Amino acid sequence: MRAPVEAAGQPQGEQGRIIRPSFRFDRFDQFTPRPAETTARPEYDAKGNRRHMAQNASMEEFEALLNESFEMDTPEEGSVVKGKVIAIEAGQAIIDVGYKMEGRVELKEFANPGEAPEIAVGDEVEVYLRASENARGEAVISREMARREEAWDRLEKAYAAEERVEGAIFGRVKGGFTVDLGGAVAFLPGSQVDVRPVRDAGPLMGLKQPFQILKMDRRRGNIVVSRRAILEESRAEQRAEVIGKLAEGQAVDGVVKNITEYGAFVDLGGVDGLLHVTDMAWRRVNHPSEILSIGETVKVQVIKINKETHRISLGMKQLQDDPWDAVAAKYPLESVHTGRVTNITDYGAFVELEPGVEGLVHVSEMSWTKKNVHPGKIVSTSQEVEVMVLEIDEAKRRVSLGLKQTMRNPWEVFAETHPEGTEVEGEVKNITEFGLFIGLEGDIDGMVHLSDLSWDERGEDAIQNYRKGDMVKAKVTEVDVEKERISLSIKALDGDPYAEAIGGIKRGSVITVEVTSIEDGGIEVEYEGMKSFIRRSDLSRDRAEQRPERFQVGDKVDVRVTNIDSKSRRLGLSIKAREIAEEKEAVQQYGSSDSGASLGDILGAALKGDDD
Repeated sequence: MRAPVEAAGQPQGEQGRIIRPSFRFDRFDQFTPRPAETTARPEYDAKGNRRHMAQNASMEEFEALLNESFEMDTPEEGSVVKGKVIAIEAGQAIIDVGYKMEGRVELKEFANPGEAPEIAVGDEVEVYLRASENARGEAVISREMARREEAWDRLEKAYAAEERVEGAIFGRVKGGFTVDLGGAVAFLPGSQVDVRPVRDAGPLMGLKQPFQILKMDRRRGNIVVSRRAILEESRAEQRAEVIGKLAEGQAVDGVVKNITEYGAFVDLGGVDGLLHVTDMAWRRVNHPSEILSIGETVKVQVIKINKETHRISLGMKQLQDDPWDAVAAKYPLESVHTGRVTNITDYGAFVELEPGVEGLVHVSEMSWTKKNVHPGKIVSTSQEVEVMVLEIDEAKRRVSLGLKQTMRNPWEVFAETHPEGTEVEGEVKNITEFGLFIGLEGDIDGMVHLSDLSWDERGEDAIQNYRKGDMVKAKVTEVDVEKERISLSIKALDGDPYAEAIGGIKRGSVITVEVTSIEDGGIEVEYEGMKSFIRRSDLSRDRAEQRPERFQVGDKVDVRVTNIDSKSRRLGLSIKAREIAEEKEAVQQYGSSDSGASLGDILGAALKGDDD
């Protein structure tokens, strides 16, 4: 510390010592000269009163001047003051801030991130006065805090004016980076570093560059900046300049910058254009990497320019001949061609007829027999297949192809080789509630309806005799090519017992049947293996004889055929009808009641005639 100042004319005590104030001051040279009676040694009386009065007056004046000096000139703590570097030692700069105060500041506070401190003796700097005096009697000052206050003032003005600020990235934190803005530390989010994600930020560290302030809060000491906003602004200016030189339909050279699933971005000299995968070639391109590679120079055509969004659409195939110009002439309807399967979907398969010309084989046109089957089970990718051209839509650039049309319809083939009545054999493929499905030649199925399973059993009962996988024989009863249906019959293999039984029977015929069952409502009889039922009312002409119990199982009875129902395969039989018919016949042969003969006489004569 500096030596205390002693000046002539200062008050002295009785022992000749100098009286000093217990505090420091720095405007001693501004004090006005004292009056002569106070600066000269006084005369003393016997009691010494005059001398003491002069001394007291001098001290009061001196103290008042000191207080006035401190109140006017001493800087307030918490403010920024100017100082001068008077020495550099032990990694610290000793700074005289005036007012008889000196302080120490670490040299690193004078350095920018990643740089050496620039400070020398004699430099004038601004520092932040934290305290006037510490335990060692030194002022507590900070260069960093002064820079921060200065920076905040400057940044607030720039933020209000939406101006760029200069800074340097010097550290990495969670979610982003820290940036030194000339004394104030700001946060740079990772998403705001560049227009595209940055994997390695090493080359950007310590590099002075412009930033845009997005948000700042001085009370919380929070500043958020963006480097991306600067790049986008510069890029927008550059894009506008480049786009102004481009025109739709123009052919330009570009460098493939990036490849994605849906296309590639091509650098046209400061502005990127999108080359969509569908515009790379006339043929199908599954992935852009099949044609392009990053860094490759390609010639493209400007398809469209959006002046508002500055987006550019590019194309490569537009610079080549369109194969669709000759499709109609080269691929006439119903002509057959060989193609390669390029893609398989749920609804069909795409077949390439030539590079740039593809047609769709719909799932319904893939097979005559395989219905509701995924196309991948019929064809495979890269397979060579023969297809027929079914339809061409040049406006929509679509070709409809058929795979099954190149093969004969198996239903037509079966109808030609298996006319009705032909006996076939096949495996039971499926059993449903309405019949059996039998596998036949040509990978087609025929159906045996429940009603065609058995002559004797009900269809619901007869179907229980069959299992999936059984080999059965049947006869073809009908083939419908348009509806793709084949009707089969198993019971037809044994012939039709009903038809055989009624071969010589006509309505009105009298036949002999055998009683097989006695019931309350009538009797059940059998004729040549066919069952029929005679109701109670048809058991006799005489009402008293219409009793089922008068018959026994095994009795032979003559009955008259009243009805032949081919559909239900039943005969209508009646004993009563036979008796009435016999009566009429007897009357015609042996007389009538009008001649005086009774019915008993007539029947008696008829019966006698029969006996003879």
